[in-house]
Amino acid sequence: MTHTVVTPSRESAVRKAAPGEAPAPRRSGRRRIALPYLLLLPALLLELLVHLIPMLMGITMSFRELTQFYIGNWSGAPWSGFDNFSVAIDFDAPVGKALLKSFLTTCEFTVLSVGLCWLLGTAAAVFLQENFRGRGILRTLFLVPYALPVYAAVITWAFMFQRDNGIINHVLHDQLGIGDSPAFWLIGDNSFWALLIVSVWKGWPFAFLTVMAALQNIPRDMYEAAALDGAGVWKQIRHITLPSLRSVNQVLVLVLFLWTFNDFNTPFVLFGKSAPEAADLISLHIYQSSFQTWNFGTGSAMSVLLLLFLLVVTGVYLLLTSRGKKATDA
Repeated sequence: MTHTVVTPSRESAVRKAAPGEAPAPRRSGRRRIALPYLLLLPALLLELLVHLIPMLMGITMSFRELTQFYIGNWSGAPWSGFDNFSVAIDFDAPVGKALLKSFLTTCEFTVLSVGLCWLLGTAAAVFLQENFRGRGILRTLFLVPYALPVYAAVITWAFMFQRDNGIINHVLHDQLGIGDSPAFWLIGDNSFWALLIVSVWKGWPFAFLTVMAALQNIPRDMYEAAALDGAGVWKQIRHITLPSLRSVNQVLVLVLFLWTFNDFNTPFVLFGKSAPEAADLISLHIYQSSFQTWNFGTGSAMSVLLLLFLLVVTGVYLLLTSRGKKATDA
């Protein structure tokens, strides 16, 4: 005597084929498709309110003669067209000349900061790949600047850079005898180097964390084979580590560039509303042009020009790196 085993799928098919019986309930496919979009909806709304709408308002303000007389009703400010942009890029006039100097200072600052952050982060990540006692403690200590709030960290550096009571001058001048007198770090030409030190100190742990995570994907067999072939540490780094980190470094350098070029919190907390001329970054310069001279139209035009510059640089960078990647793969 044979027995027929009816599986759940077969049983459902039998039930479906049975006449006069209602079909079994199914889970709606539309509900499953719509669930991810519903979960993303709060983030999209915040992005719209925090970034997109203010950006569109700033672009609109750049085409208006918006001064302190129209703060209460900015939409009633006269339409100026491209006059604000003409003022901003007129490098023979005081406003354009000051903007150009701030732009060049920001470029120099960004190149030095990004380069040092990448160099220190990569060196520390490669160094901590080897197993030794205390490696976990060092990894934790290296991430402390990245974990600290920006305002608390920069305020601490501002106290350290004080001329008479700061620990920097105490060590350099009082202990090591460098310089005839304690240096001014928050004014004058030294303000650029003070800003660079703070920027690198709080930025290099991000590069360290990113490179350290990427190094986990490089097989150790490659290093062992290279060592058997007689390759030293520097050759291993040059021919194994750096080529393997190529794609990660492309993204890392771009992110560091955008963060550093747009950095407003560090100079604002370190110097206040008005930075020294040597450390006049463009983000703080636009703030001064908008909220100290009350010329929001010109300040908005400067912001739009900065946005266009960053978009062009990012596009060219991605184009060059993608071509380089294709050439390498070929």
